[in-house]
Amino acid sequence: MATDAAGPLLVIIGPPGAGKTKVGKRVARRLGVPFADTDKTIVAEHGPIADIFAEHGEPRFRAIEREHVERALAGEGVVSLGGGAVLDPRTQADLHERRVALITVSAEAVGERLQGEKRPLLASGGVAAWKALVEQRRPLYEALARRSFDSSSRPMDAVADDVVAWLREEGL
Repeated sequence: MATDAAGPLLVIIGPPGAGKTKVGKRVARRLGVPFADTDKTIVAEHGPIADIFAEHGEPRFRAIEREHVERALAGEGVVSLGGGAVLDPRTQADLHERRVALITVSAEAVGERLQGEKRPLLASGGVAAWKALVEQRRPLYEALARRSFDSSSRPMDAVADDVVAWLREEGL
């Protein structure tokens, strides 16, 4: 399966709670390719993201995240990036020539998904904090993505099917 640049067939970006991991796993399974989630690899190597933020702050977390993004983009298959990974200009440059899908979700739908989650940038503000975060990042998400898929009111399987159909249209 060819990609536009060396590395993964597909990179998935989007806001917290959009379903990037769920969609990414399903897409990878349907295509029979590996799946990597940078948030999961960070947790496996460094512990909970909320703890990294609490103990070392956001700048240290972003440095760790960048290392994991670089590793993931050197791999194959489908890669899901953490919601804030796109803030790094090097990651933006890395994604410029890649096939990138944006998974979106409405504020109404994300409220239920965020309950009980330990997301450090949203800890004190809930959906209002999520909305502010998404509005800040939206221009980056939209500039980097070739195609957008909304997960607000559809099963993740249906969203994954749409992503796979798009990849096949792209000549995967």
